[in-house]
Amino acid sequence: MNKTVLYDFWRSSASYRVRIALNLAGITYDAVVVDLVSGDQKGDAHRSRNPQCLVPVLEIDGLKLTQSLAIIEYLDRTRQLNLLPEDPADRAKAQALAQSLAVDIHPICNLAVAKHATTLSADATDMPGAWMRHFIHPGLKAFEALLAGFKQAPYCTGAQPGLADLCLVPQLYNARRWEVDLSHMPHLLAVEAACSDHPAFAAAHPDQHASD
Repeated sequence: MNKTVLYDFWRSSASYRVRIALNLAGITYDAVVVDLVSGDQKGDAHRSRNPQCLVPVLEIDGLKLTQSLAIIEYLDRTRQLNLLPEDPADRAKAQALAQSLAVDIHPICNLAVAKHATTLSADATDMPGAWMRHFIHPGLKAFEALLAGFKQAPYCTGAQPGLADLCLVPQLYNARRWEVDLSHMPHLLAVEAACSDHPAFAAAHPDQHASD
């Protein structure tokens, strides 16, 4: 059987999501660090894995997969993780919840984007932190409002972790890194507390991978 290999970086939100999914699936994997700080992602070795020069890349089942949401969907379908409801309407609502983070907040709050914005700013004294807070706070405030349409039991959309939880927890890690005020978001914080007690989430936390 082919060995499962995850090419990731400890602080990458996208990699963090995939680590949680791998842990939920009970898949043992070898982690290969692609150091985004030193620019490893732009080297020939990683470019050959992913021409986008992004992490994560997952080698599994004889495949080489990119894009965290696509990887998570593959794991969901092949390992029966039940990350999304079967009912089409409920499924669409749960996907929208997750995508409000992974599609709307994450791309513009990528550190490379924020650093580029810093170079274009006439007043960069509080950049990239100001950029991050400007986009993360309203995005999470909207997520909090969206969560009110679901019953936390105790996760975003039900009694077991779902796709939205996998997207939320890494975004909250970033929010705290950039000192975003979360005190007025009780639904979101309740979900975070439930996830922090789950071993799959705890084992995927960046602090567990910083020294890899």
